[in-house]
Amino acid sequence: MKTVAKFALVSAALVSAPLALAHEAGDAFIRGGVINVMPSVDDNTGAGLDLDVKNNLQLGLTATYMYTDNIGTELLLATPFTHDITAGGTNVGETSHLPPSLMVQYYFGNSESQFRPYVGAGVNYTVFFEEKLTVDLNNDGRNDDLKLDDSFGFAAQAGVDYKVDENLFLNASVWYMDINTDVEVNGASTGDLDIDPIGFMAAIGYTF
Repeated sequence: MKTVAKFALVSAALVSAPLALAHEAGDAFIRGGVINVMPSVDDNTGAGLDLDVKNNLQLGLTATYMYTDNIGTELLLATPFTHDITAGGTNVGETSHLPPSLMVQYYFGNSESQFRPYVGAGVNYTVFFEEKLTVDLNNDGRNDDLKLDDSFGFAAQAGVDYKVDENLFLNASVWYMDINTDVEVNGASTGDLDIDPIGFMAAIGYTF
């Protein structure tokens, strides 16, 4: 009976003991998963087209280095996002972009915590490419040309990591990016678009 009791006490202690998340000074880790980018568009082009940019789901990767147990920096990368562009609800074209972002993060709790909520703030640089329109606004018999200028702006995030084992953890996070792009149609400036997307990421992380 004493042996059984000792075994029960040891088992209970192991089950209740927190797993060390190991987000501590000097650690490097990556997160890989899916990101759903949902633009919130404000059309300032003045063309009266009621432009909108639709959602897109892609693969995302982040790399983080911890300077202290609570402060780290993170770089966000992703496969190119391709968004449909609509005018008054009708599809009129599309654009692709890459949104690398660099964040400074603060992790709550300590390196022994199984849950590590965090917040971050930094900068985003969005590169637009392969813009195209499928409409002929000036009635010249050809689809119009579209150009979106690259954007540099503020970015913010909040997320949480959950320890699975010594090296693996699960992650969920939400991002905000301030993206403002100047719009040119057929070589003429028509104003700008505030895209300002919210992104949701679900990922698996690995600590080196």
